[in-house]
Amino acid sequence: MNKMKKKRIVLPTDFSKNSWNAIAYALKTFKGVPCDFFLLNSYQVGASGLSTKMAGANDTRLYNLMKEQSERELNQELKKIQEIDTDPEHRFILRSVAGTLVNAVGKTVYKEEIDYVVMGTKGSSGLKEVFMGSNTYKVIKDIDFCPIIAVPDDYRPDGKMDAILLATGYEHLFENYELKPVLSLAEHFNAKLWIAHVGRMDNLTPEQKASKLALEKRLTNVEYEFFEIEKEDSVNRTIQKVVDMDRALDMVVMINQDHTFFERLTREPVIKKVTFNTTVPFLVIHLFE
Repeated sequence: MNKMKKKRIVLPTDFSKNSWNAIAYALKTFKGVPCDFFLLNSYQVGASGLSTKMAGANDTRLYNLMKEQSERELNQELKKIQEIDTDPEHRFILRSVAGTLVNAVGKTVYKEEIDYVVMGTKGSSGLKEVFMGSNTYKVIKDIDFCPIIAVPDDYRPDGKMDAILLATGYEHLFENYELKPVLSLAEHFNAKLWIAHVGRMDNLTPEQKASKLALEKRLTNVEYEFFEIEKEDSVNRTIQKVVDMDRALDMVVMINQDHTFFERLTREPVIKKVTFNTTVPFLVIHLFE
């Protein structure tokens, strides 16, 4: 394993089993890596109809109660973490923030120069797009200045990463900063990078070919292989099928552009669908345009 530079990682929690699973994943994945983990809980006053009826002084009281409860639960969560994580390289910072989850994550990412946000999402077994699932998607959609790892709640990591799937349409020239979040993981774990193009390689436009070539030049430090996958009825299903066929895949990565090749090709909200259906952790890197 190559030594990874210090990472700053946000772990949003609503103290559910789902978010605990994502925390456990982050601790195991970044074992031995110097990390500052920001354990983040957000709480909202006035989110229920009840508090609007009793405004004013009561609101302040309610606010203080919620703040205290949030801080108390964060401390309990930290105790739980310390029982399973004795890594001397890991430092934990507790953050209790009033407001929506998206705003709380956004503020923290912006102020603290965060490398990754790691959140839970419902695994393939979860039929309902429940709290963490839909919130994770909101964060992916709105926090477009930080890589986000969505961890399905039925995923159990083994602390290794052997193979990472990067699904791409070669729709633009990759910049170093976009590839860094995935290359840094691939280098650290000596993972093989499988670069999947949904569709036929011989149908690539000259721009796509140039993008593929530029990508190859950036992959000097990792083992990689390009391959094409026949499109099923949807890109999401195609990606899930590849993951199901190859049990060794430990992560799916996509670079999200406003109108990616996938969305143009398929008119389907691929990122959204993969977020809700993925069976392995899903890393979304945004393109800062």
